Amino acid sequence: MQKGFLASLFDPSFSSLITTKVIKVIYILSMILIGLGALVLVIAAFADSAGVGLFVLVVVAPFVSLLYLIYTRVLLEVIIALFRIMETNAELVALQRAASSGPAAPSTPPPPPPTPMPPPAPEAA
Repeated sequence: MQKGFLASLFDPSFSSLITTKVIKVIYILSMILIGLGALVLVIAAFADSAGVGLFVLVVVAPFVSLLYLIYTRVLLEVIIALFRIMETNAELVALQRAASSGPAAPSTPPPPPPTPMPPPAPEAA
């Protein structure tokens, strides 16, 4: 059973993780901050001169924003992949434990295989 967000947040044993629950919010906040950074960059460039401002508006700000957005997305995807590996590993361990705690193995060894019969002796005439 999964805990709610606040229960997971205040769980000192870290048995329930919140990263997978808040990753979308982190990505949206990152996009907003990247957009605001680009806006500040454009405003600063226009404060310097109109030509530099136009160049930054058309070329630099979109390119830098795109690079930061790709970097942020890849970083967050790596984090999610690690958490999914951890969750899958926990499921595999639980399945393995359930399989090994099934019916007990017999305590007596299996009987040995039957020995082959010797060929019949030739009859004397």
